[in-house]
Amino acid sequence: MGNAVRSEFLKFFTTRLWWGMAIGIFVAGGLFAGFFAWAMSSGGATDQPGAPQGTPTQIANTVYTSGMGIGYLLLLTIGVMAIGSEYRHKTITSTFLSTPQRIKAMLAKVVALMGLGVFYGLIAIIGSVGVGASVLSLLGLEAFPSSEIFRTMALSLLVLGLWALIGLGVGILIKNQVAALLVGVGVAWIVEPLAGLLLSFWSWGAQHIVQYLPSQATSAVVNSVTQGPQVARLEWWAAALVLAAYAAVLSGLGIWRVVREDVS
Repeated sequence: MGNAVRSEFLKFFTTRLWWGMAIGIFVAGGLFAGFFAWAMSSGGATDQPGAPQGTPTQIANTVYTSGMGIGYLLLLTIGVMAIGSEYRHKTITSTFLSTPQRIKAMLAKVVALMGLGVFYGLIAIIGSVGVGASVLSLLGLEAFPSSEIFRTMALSLLVLGLWALIGLGVGILIKNQVAALLVGVGVAWIVEPLAGLLLSFWSWGAQHIVQYLPSQATSAVVNSVTQGPQVARLEWWAAALVLAAYAAVLSGLGIWRVVREDVS
């Protein structure tokens, strides 16, 4: 198992993709953190009707995880490519020859993707905290109002790893890598947030459906600000379980399919 996990890391870190992703997530974390710190320091987070509502801790959480939207899309992409590139370049056969037990080979991908979630999460935190804390302090706001901030940072690492597993499932269930990327990113970036927005105008949907969508669960895990009181929100631990369920179902179905199918 250890050799299989090392092999997965080697496959990833011997390409130029890893440092391109690292630069992207670092820059996104810093830029979004600076923008959100400035935007919420103007009083919009607490005063203006219809503006985001939140405590000082939620404001800080939002600043430090503001690049999460870009981050989880990048990890979703990495998850898709972890298996999609194997199908595209016909290396899946050699992978299973080197690790004959398919379930072990796929579990190695799961472990590696969770590790990559931690790796890129740390890079994102360095960028967002470095810029965000500086801007908050300059504008007279508390950079670290409570110890919950550090729990949020740790949970953000878990969130990125789970999104990578969601990508793995999508990449297996849709074997064409380009199609898998388009569907996965399109649903996560456009379709699902738009559905959540539309459902928020329906009182029953706002209270019973929206909170279970992946992006809403992600926001609840990191306890960021809300867009108003009309949308219900899960507790952070319940939201983490919901996101883990999405990852488990999609990656589990994908692994089950890979274990049972013929590979040529």
